Amino acid sequence: MKNQFTNLRIEFHILQSFPVTCLNRDDVGAPKTAIVGGVQRARVSSQAWKRPIRMAMQEFGITHGTRTKLISKLVADACLLKGATAAQATICGDKIEGIFIKKKEEKKPKNTKDSAQKVESEETSSEAGADKTDTLLFLSPNEVAIIAKACADNNFDPDKVITQKDAKKQAKELADLIGKVAEAIDAVDIALFGRMVAQAADLNIDGATSFSHAISTHKVSNEVEFFTAMDDIDPTPGSAHMGSLEFNSATYYRYVSLDLGQLCQTLAGQSLPEAVAAFTKALFVAVPTARQATQSGASPWAFAKVLVRKGQGLQVPFETPVKAEAGGGFIKNSIDAMTTYLAKQEKLHGSLFGKQAEYTYSQEADLSVDDLIVALEKHASVGVVAHA
Repeated sequence: MKNQFTNLRIEFHILQSFPVTCLNRDDVGAPKTAIVGGVQRARVSSQAWKRPIRMAMQEFGITHGTRTKLISKLVADACLLKGATAAQATICGDKIEGIFIKKKEEKKPKNTKDSAQKVESEETSSEAGADKTDTLLFLSPNEVAIIAKACADNNFDPDKVITQKDAKKQAKELADLIGKVAEAIDAVDIALFGRMVAQAADLNIDGATSFSHAISTHKVSNEVEFFTAMDDIDPTPGSAHMGSLEFNSATYYRYVSLDLGQLCQTLAGQSLPEAVAAFTKALFVAVPTARQATQSGASPWAFAKVLVRKGQGLQVPFETPVKAEAGGGFIKNSIDAMTTYLAKQEKLHGSLFGKQAEYTYSQEADLSVDDLIVALEKHASVGVVAHA
């Protein structure tokens, strides 16, 4: 199939302000930061936004994959639906899981008096699955169904489904069983975010989306909140607990690129407009989940410039930090800086800029997010050439 979307991308340039929040914390619980242009900026890592987007897409009804270490349960449940007994389903699931999820090597205990007691203690305290590696496998519903059908066709004897003994050969055998990605993948989120399977490169999928780390357009210094808690029963005056948390507030610039050519290739041209619609909705509503109960961050987009382009991806570096307006606030100057930069790059890139369409979402404009989605769906429709 000829891919009419090759090298065509939708680029989202989003400005979003959050008050007191800790959207994404580091290893000591502080809001993440980065030095950009010689000054400290607030930062939210790409993965902190990707998962909420993926979860939000599920709420919008897309066919989605499952990313888990519990491959055995995933396959076993599918086998049960095919008529396997509980024992047969477990054996089949364990066989498939064993290809990808390896148990951690046990450390030999030191030859001391209490070594045997220590080993016994560790064994009794370990939880189910705690001895497995951290590998996560991302499978689509159709792929799981293919595996379950193969097990059913072989009377739920997994050794007839996976006949090789070597782990790498087993992974290749499973990849061959699943077949071509374009025929097996029905999960939109896997097509969007990609998949890497070290043991079976044939199962690798290039993600259609590219996310930058969100950074504040301006200089930011983290602040500290000191808090106390009272005991409802103990009458002793004073706090029963004291602590501190770091937070910040910032106007973030988010850059997200959606490669329509790659999305079309992975999904074999199926359901592209629906995928674009669900992704745009999720991009609009999703917010990182850190500390939402105590430092709610529920702010919508303040401004977005959405470009449909052919050519190299282009994001705004905000190398020079934006200054606040005289009366306070960073949004207006951030919008000016972003739109000026993009207009300048369009002029400098000339024909290489490759703009097909441009849409502006703002608090003042008449374009709603629904209008934006309808417009972007047209750009993702097979056989339709849309221009704005």
